[in-house]
This record gives sequence, C-alpha cells and structure tokens, in this order.
Amino acid sequence: MRSRLIPLIAALVLLGACSAPSSALSERRVAGEPSAAASGAPAPPASAPSKPKPSSSPSPSRTSAPAKLLPKPGNPDGHATVPSAARAIDTSHPTRKVGSGTPASCTSSAVVKAVAAGGIITFDCGPAPVTITMTATAKVRNASSQVVLDGGGRVTLSGGGKRRILYMNTCDEAQGFTTSHCQDQDTPRLTLQNLVFSKGNSTGDKTEGGGGGAVFVRGGHVKVVNSRFTGNRCDRTGPDLGGAALRVLDQGGDDPVYVSGSTFTGGVCSNGSALSSIGVSWIVLNSVFQDNEAVGNGANPARSGTPGGGSGGAIYLDGNRFTLTLDGTLIEDNKAVEGGGAVFFVSNDRTGTMTIRHSTLRRNKSAGFETAGLPGIFFLGAGKPSTSGSKLTG
Repeated sequence: MRSRLIPLIAALVLLGACSAPSSALSERRVAGEPSAAASGAPAPPASAPSKPKPSSSPSPSRTSAPAKLLPKPGNPDGHATVPSAARAIDTSHPTRKVGSGTPASCTSSAVVKAVAAGGIITFDCGPAPVTITMTATAKVRNASSQVVLDGGGRVTLSGGGKRRILYMNTCDEAQGFTTSHCQDQDTPRLTLQNLVFSKGNSTGDKTEGGGGGAVFVRGGHVKVVNSRFTGNRCDRTGPDLGGAALRVLDQGGDDPVYVSGSTFTGGVCSNGSALSSIGVSWIVLNSVFQDNEAVGNGANPARSGTPGGGSGGAIYLDGNRFTLTLDGTLIEDNKAVEGGGAVFFVSNDRTGTMTIRHSTLRRNKSAGFETAGLPGIFFLGAGKPSTSGSKLTG
C-alpha cells in the first residue's frame, strides 16, 4: 500500500508545479491581454526575456518645435456672414517669402523689397511669433496688380513708434504713375491678412492730408482680414486728419473697404483712431474696436482759435455719398474729445447711410456731442442709421 502511495503523491506534486503560473509571467502580462493558455498559444518559458516594444514617438533629433500663433483677433461672438470678397486670399503657393526659416532672416529691408515686388507674400521666420521693426516704410508699386501680405498669425510689423509701416498711393508718381484717373483705378489690390501692425506713427507726415499711422491707402483696393492693429499713432490735432491704424482715400469703382475678423486697440490720433476716410464706404464684420481715442480739439471744421479734430474715437468717416456697415462687431471703451466716441459719420450731401446689425456698442464716451438716441455715435446722413439685433448703450 505504501509503495503505491508514494509515486501517486509525487505525480500530484509535479502536476501542481506545472499548472501553477509563474509570478514573473503574471507580472509581464498586460492588463486585458489574454494568457497564452487562453489563446491556445504555447506559453514561453519563465526565463525567456520579453522583447521591448518599439516606441511610437520619434526620437528627439527628429522632433520639430510646434508652431506658435499669436492670439486670434476679431470678435468671437460675431456671426456675420463673410462674403468671398472679404475673405483671406489663398497663399499656399506664394510668389515670394520674407525670411529663410529664422527670426534673424526676417528683416525690414526684406519686407520693403517684397512689397515693392508685389504678388503673394508670406513669411518664413521660424515656428515662434516674431516682431519685425521697420526701419523704412514698405511701399506698394502702382504697377503691381496684387499685393498680399500674410503673416500666418505669427508676424508683427512694428513702426517702432517712429514711422508709418505700409503705404499705397496710386496718385503718387514716385510709386509709378499708371493712369490719368489715378483716384479710381482698379489695382493694386492690397490684402493684409493674419498680421499684427503695431506702433506705426505718421505724425508730421501731411502728405495727402496726413493720417494713416500704420497703413495709408489711396486708390486701388484694400481689405483687412484676421489682423490686429495696436498702439498706432498719427497727428494729435487737425480737422479731417485721422486713421491711426488705417486711412483710406478713394477705392476703385467706389467699392467698399472690407474689414473682417480684426481687432483695433490703443490707437491715438486727432480723429478716427482706428479707421478714417473721406468719401469711402466700409463693411466691417466680426471685428473689435477697444480703447481708441480721438484727442484733437475744435471739431471739423475747426472752431475759431482751435486746431480742429477730436471726433470719432474709433471710426471717422466724412465725404458725400458713402456707406458704413457694422455687422457682428464690438465697439467699446473708445473716447472722443469732441463728437462720436465710437463713430463720427458726416455725409455732407446727406446721401450716406449707416447700418448696424448684431453688434454691440457700449461705453464709448463722446465728451462734446453725439446724436440723440445713438450713444457714442454722431450721424449726419440719409435718415437715421438702421439698427437690428444690436445693443447701443452709454
């Protein structure tokens, strides 16, 4: 009896040792991964080394720095429909590039040269935001049919507080006189998109009446898309002089200037410390105007004994037949020493019209005068401004 029991006990012990899982194998098993026995595959021996899994991330030497973008401009609460004429231009196949991949390669002289040559211009300054301080004003040549400046959301063009940044004037023979009716020619067509214009200053430059601290345009066409204008300046006194960010005189075919998805802050000028024009129409979509100030005094025409100015904290428009449309736009905390803390609109022959849709105008201080029932606005035109879905408060 004893001789039969000993081999049976030994067999049971051996069977238990073979069926018990190795603690090492249990530790190597990934959670949720079936065991070799469950899958029907033979289990590897306990001593077999596990093979390292290949890494899914690239080696550090192959990883490029992610592109960084500047804060997005425009009104995030604006939902105005943007027509094709107001949208960005496709720059996937540029005519030329400013820079060769590093911040140091993106210079003022490179910008000036590219703008003079025209075409579709992009920037290759590396993945991080870069500021290019202009040592000279970039000037559009009037023979150019198209000039597109696309900063890709990473480029700031700065006037350094000393000079205007960009200039286009179809009536300036120094830029090539191309037609006898320079004030009404179709080209150049200038598009400014995905850029920041900062610290432009045209103070003292009274060409064409002055103004246009960051950008001055006469003739052709201009539009602004997804761009920011901040801290720009022009002369502090004078009637009709304005546009710390953008001054426009004349557009081909009397077409409107489009501004979409853009922001204007901290502008200071005699009048219209963001936008200013004479006899030019504007369509402003999903944009923001904040903390701009018209600091002239004496209004327009200038009162006796004063230098004039001080109207249109954000926007100053004058002339005869023209229009202004604000849609999906926020205008707040702008100031005017005289009239129209937000908008000054005077159509001399009373044919001009103004439309405000789905916009908010608030806390725009008119220290001198404004139109009753239109906080922050001084309006002289055809009838009264049309307003719908908008809030106008003091």
